[in-house]
Amino acid sequence: MKPLLIAALVLPLFTVPAFANDTMSQLGTGGLMFVTSDKVTMTSEDLFVSTDQVRVKYQFTNTADSDQTSLVSFPLPDITGSGDFMVSVPGEDPANLFNFSTTFDGEPVEATLHQYVFAFGVDYSDLLRGLGVPFTPFGSPTTEALNALDPADQQKLLHLGLVIPMEYDSGSGWMTDYVPVWTLRSTYTWEATFKAGTTHEVVHIYQPSVGGTVAVTFLAEPYDNYDPATEYKKKYCTDEGFVNSVKKTLPDPKEPYGAPFTEMWLSYIWSTGANWNGPIGKFRLTIDKGRPENLVSFCWDGKVTKTSPTTFEMEATDFYPPYDRELEILILNRNDPDPNVG
Repeated sequence: MKPLLIAALVLPLFTVPAFANDTMSQLGTGGLMFVTSDKVTMTSEDLFVSTDQVRVKYQFTNTADSDQTSLVSFPLPDITGSGDFMVSVPGEDPANLFNFSTTFDGEPVEATLHQYVFAFGVDYSDLLRGLGVPFTPFGSPTTEALNALDPADQQKLLHLGLVIPMEYDSGSGWMTDYVPVWTLRSTYTWEATFKAGTTHEVVHIYQPSVGGTVAVTFLAEPYDNYDPATEYKKKYCTDEGFVNSVKKTLPDPKEPYGAPFTEMWLSYIWSTGANWNGPIGKFRLTIDKGRPENLVSFCWDGKVTKTSPTTFEMEATDFYPPYDRELEILILNRNDPDPNVG
């Protein structure tokens, strides 16, 4: 992959401290998956990615003399609970955490949501359903339902590795909360019929999971067998020009966390899908960095065209997604100057 650098404007500076606890990890989400059909080709795919929305527009052509009905699915990333849940989940509706919607030839699709709960590779969906516990492995409704269970049921969930006890001093004595640590696996499915000799448009839209930190971290020196600069170069193609652009904004070169940006991370999983017939005829990728003063870095083989102050467009023909790496995007969000400084 060739490195890509897109620099931004420089604004007045101020510093932001970095704290290890202020890191939110992102969940990688991808496109639709289709049951394999050697009669249906993907004529084009138009992919738009920003921190607010992922929008994918597909054109599928049925080259057969008969209609083809295919199962379509949108797999959501696995979500695993923990005692310190620091994962970006964009939505609040447990039945639609990514605010997902899709259309087929402009008409809304009624997709079926399938959800399962796993711990140590074992499906415990029926158990939680019988106990009336929400499947979402985070949030107060789930914790409240767990804490309201009979002690024998709590001990059973603890024994099976579905929960962990978290003890704390409530001010009036020690209390125990049972925190979910299971994994939620979710997939939307529906059936689509591709008419013989016809091209159909499928569009799906969702809100991505956006991770990040409160400061720039890849300028730091290696520590604990971890080299931030090397890792970011490998994952986001942050080349020397990009790094130097960030270094120029440091108020103090000796303080690597002082750059006036916060990091945002997005992951798009190309490797989902790709089970239609042949390559993508025409592929277009648009990445929006949000604001003109932001910086963005990602990997792409080929030409990148700036189409607006915030958007960058890439095109390819007969495109196969690069399965040796997913689309990883680093956006440095420029901090607004502190009105109380200066």
